[in-house]
Amino acid sequence: MKKAVIFDFNGTLFFDSKKHEQTWNQISLEIRNRDFPYLEIQEKAHGRNNRQIIDYLSPIQLSEQENLQLSLRKEALYRDLCLNDKEHLHLVNGATSFFDYLNKNNIPFTIASASIKENIDFFVEVFHLDDYLQPSLIVYNDGRHEDKVAMFKEASENLKTPIKDCIVFEDSISGINNAFSAGVKDVIVINEELDISNYQDLPIKKFIKDFRFDYDILFK
Repeated sequence: MKKAVIFDFNGTLFFDSKKHEQTWNQISLEIRNRDFPYLEIQEKAHGRNNRQIIDYLSPIQLSEQENLQLSLRKEALYRDLCLNDKEHLHLVNGATSFFDYLNKNNIPFTIASASIKENIDFFVEVFHLDDYLQPSLIVYNDGRHEDKVAMFKEASENLKTPIKDCIVFEDSISGINNAFSAGVKDVIVINEELDISNYQDLPIKKFIKDFRFDYDILFK
């Protein structure tokens, strides 16, 4: 049996990609006077932290403080969108049941997310994540990590489990590749439409559209 689970959050436990795309487009209009189209977002934004995305978007070199202010503005816009869409402000179907299964079977788990602390605090409060896991173990974008590889490694350390013995749930190509680069052996891809066309060249263990599946398959 595998010993631990690491979840990405955005697009994995919470289907919010369109909200991120909308707010990044707004930031793009503000700093480079043009849209941030879907394909460009897929290539340059998904799975990367805000500092990297803003550096990519900006036509001039921004100071650390300027970059931070844009990041905070982007995430404030994003949280407003979430709060104004109550119908979709919930975890992916089956997520909490899966959390219960992991806890019942003493399988430690946490989240490794490129989100900033303000968003993590928002998610913990809105989705009551502290009912299921220890918020102190969540790895997030606090400026210490070069990339998601480092985040996955820290998450495995927090869970006191070798990275090779962790299952990672991801949705983005960059996140998946970073998981493999970190030393993860088993990656589960979640895709709402079960569209596997972008993942065919990757050694994925399983594709799911939500967390309503046979959990035992993962740990045999």
